[in-house]
Amino acid sequence: MQKLNILIVTALLLVGCNNFDEDININPNVPSQASGTQLIANAMLSLSGLSSSPQGEFMSQYLSETQYVNASLYPQSSTSFYWLYQGPLMNLQTVLNSADKLSGTEGPVANQLAVAKILKAYYVWHATDRWGDVPMSDALRGADNFTPKYDTQESIYTSLFTLLDEASSAIVPGSVSNDIIYNGDMTKWSKLANTLKMLMALRLSEVNPNLGKEKFAAAVQAGVMTSNSGNLIFKHLADANNQNYWFSQLNQGREWWAISSTLMDKMKPVGDPRLMVYGNANRTDGEYTGLVFGETVNIDTEKYALLGDAITAQDAPVYLVTYAQVLFAQAEAAKLGWIAGGDATAEEKYNMAISASMNQWGADTSELDEFMMQPEIAYNPAKAIEQIATQRWVHLFMHGYEGWAEYRRTGYPNNMVAPGGAEVPKRQIYIETEQFNNTANYNEAVQRQFGGSESLYGNVWWDVN
Repeated sequence: MQKLNILIVTALLLVGCNNFDEDININPNVPSQASGTQLIANAMLSLSGLSSSPQGEFMSQYLSETQYVNASLYPQSSTSFYWLYQGPLMNLQTVLNSADKLSGTEGPVANQLAVAKILKAYYVWHATDRWGDVPMSDALRGADNFTPKYDTQESIYTSLFTLLDEASSAIVPGSVSNDIIYNGDMTKWSKLANTLKMLMALRLSEVNPNLGKEKFAAAVQAGVMTSNSGNLIFKHLADANNQNYWFSQLNQGREWWAISSTLMDKMKPVGDPRLMVYGNANRTDGEYTGLVFGETVNIDTEKYALLGDAITAQDAPVYLVTYAQVLFAQAEAAKLGWIAGGDATAEEKYNMAISASMNQWGADTSELDEFMMQPEIAYNPAKAIEQIATQRWVHLFMHGYEGWAEYRRTGYPNNMVAPGGAEVPKRQIYIETEQFNNTANYNEAVQRQFGGSESLYGNVWWDVN
């Protein structure tokens, strides 16, 4: 069914012109054929792009480059956010701007708008945590405004909390069509909205803990994910039309990425069963050997653990927002005093989070109890934040940008390396085009955040340490 929905959406959105005389005066930037749910589904197709990127894996040091190592050495180069605005966000905004034109035959209009708002919030959250201040309130107006101002990250977070509240409170009974994520299940969309709010609230733990605590408690009260069945997952297909990025690369013989020693050093010493899912043993001696992140000499891919078959399968899923993240967040919140229970609750949620992670990844859990009793893993009140943060980072494997965001917030794991003296970046640099096409707003944003000098090492708003 997912494959059929995707092909229908693609056909509707990319339909070619059969009659030149009839179509020449049609504005190609104004969708006239796709319905609201089809536009939303097309926005969903971009979700895999939030995770399927070597750059994100380098930021979290999950993978080490074996071929073009300089690409992983944190060069002072820019990264474009245009694809987010021109693709999924524009599709979603078109839906939100067309509430009076949406058809109720594809599900209650209120639910279509709610899904669009939730997805918009998720995409914008992703963008602001990577670049810092980004356009939001002036953005997505098409020809009415080609030079949007940059909103402060603080104001963006405020707007996103509101957007998620609006979405979850507006949901009514009934499903929506063309939903390739939750198959129209609005209960899952509601829990996703509250889960996003909860995770965003935790991001404020250092910059505004009082607000973070308030928003966190409200999200939990409203109802967050309660099992892996509610995970936000992008499901690839065993079909070239919608296949896994990593499959497409390795299918061309590109063994360009090995499991990093940064990750290996946190998993192998404790016999973490997820390691056998994340990577394959090396072909030299059947061992799990990590490649030092940033290593530039004598790289023989036969000697290192490469990406596992479950990760590189053509239809391997992308895990974006998960139940294990909910539990890790609740464990940290209990330790911080944001929710009741103190260390007892923190330990319970921490243990549940690791179990949920194992189950999500399909790891062998036959010896899970022994794994959990190891001194490095067993909950220790004196090291709780480090343990929670490190295990969350291990869980977030292959969702590099999210793992990177949590590392910037917490400082864990504590074994990140600085290849060639380059520390892990604090943010990404705006695309150069903005300097020329949106000069005044670009300059104002860079001056406000970084004193006029933009680099990879300017802190975003919530990263105060």
